[in-house]
Amino acid sequence: MLHALYLLGISAFAASGVLAAHRARMDPFGGLVLAFAASVSGGTLRDVILDRHPLYWTQDWQLLAVIGLVAVVTMAYLHRWELPHRTLMIVDALGLSVVTVIGARAAVEAHVTPLAVIILAVLTGVTGEVVRDVLCGQFPPLLLREEVYATAALAGAVCYLLLDRAGAGPGLATPVAAGVVFVLRMAAVFRGMHLPRSRPRLPHPEPRLPRSEPRHRRDESYAAP
Repeated sequence: MLHALYLLGISAFAASGVLAAHRARMDPFGGLVLAFAASVSGGTLRDVILDRHPLYWTQDWQLLAVIGLVAVVTMAYLHRWELPHRTLMIVDALGLSVVTVIGARAAVEAHVTPLAVIILAVLTGVTGEVVRDVLCGQFPPLLLREEVYATAALAGAVCYLLLDRAGAGPGLATPVAAGVVFVLRMAAVFRGMHLPRSRPRLPHPEPRLPRSEPRHRRDESYAAP
């Protein structure tokens, strides 16, 4: 079940890479590059930090085959039909939710500190999106344009960590925490939910002093008629 959920998250990121390439008017090769970059960048960064070798995707032919197949199918679909405007957001949210929680699980299994678990989970979730947006010329990336993005990943990572400490197995903690990320991200997309924004205080306008009359007018007021 967990492996199937992971393949689902990777497939979502692969499709989001192709969608981003399509909007940037890239050719099919560019779509493939973005599909692979969006899918494996986060996990690659996580494994490098954890000093895990070989990298997970270099030994999993099934994972690479799924990424390639999803990329080709998505490009073939976009060649005939156009997807709704928010499709990229929805697909990206699905990938973010699953990959973030898989990153949290990998960090827990590496026996790092709780804070490191949260940091690695967030990095695993958001890195693919940042690389994808930079490669297709979207600046600032979605991470910096949307407030409830890394925040959603953070909430999912904390949820997974708490469930793990409470004794829940990965079979329960993974879908629950992934659901938290997805619901928060969808609330931001469809309901406009965002973090409280601070409003800078405007300086109080200085009181305007009454304009003094010209000197020659004051003199004329004392002059004889």
